[in-house]
Amino acid sequence: MFTEEPQDKGPKFVGQKGSPFNLADLPPMPGWVKRIAVIVVIVLVVPLAFVASIFDYVKPSEFGIKEVKIGMTRGIHERAYGPGYWFVKPFGMERMYHFPRHVQVLELTSTESTDQKSASHTFDRAAKIQTSDGFFVDVDVTIMYRIVDPYKLMTTLGPGILYHTNGILPKAEPILKQALGELKTEDFYNSPMRVEKAEKAKIALDAEIAQKGMKVDQILIRYFKYSDEIQKSIEAKKLQDQLVFKNQAEAKANTEEAAIKKTKEEGEVNVKVELEGGEAYKTEKTADTELYTRKKGAEGKLLMQMAEAQSTEWKNAVMQLAGNDRKVAMEMTKVLEGIDPIIVPCGGENGVNPLALDPMLKMFGVNIEAGAATGPPPKLPPPMELTPLLETTPSPESTPAAPVEGAVK
Repeated sequence: MFTEEPQDKGPKFVGQKGSPFNLADLPPMPGWVKRIAVIVVIVLVVPLAFVASIFDYVKPSEFGIKEVKIGMTRGIHERAYGPGYWFVKPFGMERMYHFPRHVQVLELTSTESTDQKSASHTFDRAAKIQTSDGFFVDVDVTIMYRIVDPYKLMTTLGPGILYHTNGILPKAEPILKQALGELKTEDFYNSPMRVEKAEKAKIALDAEIAQKGMKVDQILIRYFKYSDEIQKSIEAKKLQDQLVFKNQAEAKANTEEAAIKKTKEEGEVNVKVELEGGEAYKTEKTADTELYTRKKGAEGKLLMQMAEAQSTEWKNAVMQLAGNDRKVAMEMTKVLEGIDPIIVPCGGENGVNPLALDPMLKMFGVNIEAGAATGPPPKLPPPMELTPLLETTPSPESTPAAPVEGAVK
């Protein structure tokens, strides 16, 4: 048989060898130890508790506003206390109220947030906006605001979260309804108009809560929802509008494409015209160059022939001078070179003696008498004037070319 062992109420400790250990097994604490522990508690804990009761800690993200309930300066003090420890009279004579210094967020939404810390305060109902054409739209709005004057907030609204419940929340939805109600149902899809009305609501709400010591930083419209029938109607109308815009854009694109094509074709035609003009100009200049070359070649050939003729004429004139007959005779002797020798009579009246030069010169008509003169030397003909002949033919460079139609400038 198994018997149930009695359970020990005190905690058990297992030692190194596994033996149970009970606090009840400890020897009783001496009285002097208990007295020392009580004295330590009195000396340390009680002063700390007293100090904590007379000093209030303001966090870095908070303002502190002091209220004096008993004393000469009773009431709310205007000074806003910053982060740190501040002296507060105990026993209810003074009290420090705390207000947040950082940005506060007010959510007007009917959608449950997965992150509960994403907003400082959430109002579980979206702003119900009636549009200018009579329909209702549920709008999720985020309002970001902060406290700028805690003294004014304390004196106008009070402590705690009254700045939220009695300050911004009662004013937010009416102002949103007034500003966003100026839009038509389909205007909520127009981002610039929607942002403009949200900015208008921000200015109005900021002016409303400024006298309570708060300031609106931003109003964000995050989501809006119509009824199912209105949603389908708006979507169908938007699709139709988008189709119209698409057709207009395609027509404009086709018009621009036709204009581009026309401009391209005109440019190609202009290029061809300019190229043909350039070819015509090139052909004309080539023909002028060939004509000029042939003309100058003919003139040069003519000048050479005339110079050769004049040279021949000058040679003939020079040959008529005195002494040239001897030169002629000596040239004639060259004719005799290479002739086979023959025997001719060298004596008598008609004898020929090749070694006798005088008879040979007389035979060729050369006068060898001393002091013989053949008269004055013939006058040489004047030289030909070539300059006027060269100046009569203009060059292609000096003659301006006639403009060619279509030529490249």
